[in-house]
Amino acid sequence: MIFFRRRNKREESAPEGADARETPPTAEVEQAPEGSGPWDLADQPELGKRVDVGALRVPARQGMQMRMELEPKTRRIVAVNVVYQGSAVQLQAFAAPRSQGIWEELREEITESIGKQGGSVEERDGSFGLELLARLPVRTKDGRAGLRPVRFLGVDGPRWFLRAVVSGKAAIEEGAAAEVEEILQDVVVVRGDGPRPPRELLPLHLPGKPGEQSAPARPTLDLDSGRGPEITEVG
Repeated sequence: MIFFRRRNKREESAPEGADARETPPTAEVEQAPEGSGPWDLADQPELGKRVDVGALRVPARQGMQMRMELEPKTRRIVAVNVVYQGSAVQLQAFAAPRSQGIWEELREEITESIGKQGGSVEERDGSFGLELLARLPVRTKDGRAGLRPVRFLGVDGPRWFLRAVVSGKAAIEEGAAAEVEEILQDVVVVRGDGPRPPRELLPLHLPGKPGEQSAPARPTLDLDSGRGPEITEVG
C-alpha cells in the first residue's frame, strides 16, 4: 500500500510503534512550501484564496471555471469539474478506512473497468505517486471510432480519498499538466468527524453556499468517468 509523502496527517494518526522521528505536524505545516498538498483541513484550516464547495476547497485561478456535476436521478452534486487553460479535472472526495488507503485497490478496478469498455490503461509514476493513463474509446464528430486520453490520479489522505480525472491538454502535454497539478496540490479536503462507510462520497454544495443541496442521497465511488457536467456555476 502506497501512502504519499504529502500526507503528514496520516503520519500523525499512525498506530503506536510508528517512526517517532517524524516532524511534529504543526512545525511541518509551518515549513511546508506552497503547493505541497492536497491538504487535510487540519493542515490548512484557513479558506484563503479557495472556493468552498463543501468537502472540497478548490484554489481559484484567473480564468478558471468550476462546473458542478449532478447525479441525474437525485439532482445531487457529485463532483466538481475545474476547467482551466484547455484542460479539465474532475474532483471527488470519498470516505476511506482509518487504517489504510484505497487507491491501490481502485487502480485495479479502474483498469479492469476500462478494459471491458475496449480501452487501455498504462500505470506510471506521477507527481502524486502511481497514476493511470487511460485511453477511452469514443466516437468522433464524424462518427469514426477514436481514443480519448484521460489521467486518473488518486491521493490517500487521513480517512479520505481524493480522486482527480484529468482530460484535455493536461492529459497529454507536460506544461498543461503542471498547471493542473499545481491546482490539485492546493486543494483542501474537509472530511468531517462523523463515521462514514468507505467509498461514500463526501458531501458537496454550490460554491460558497452551504446547505444549497438537492435531495439527500449516499452515492458511492463510481468508476465511470464518462459522465459530464449537468450544471455550470462560475466560482
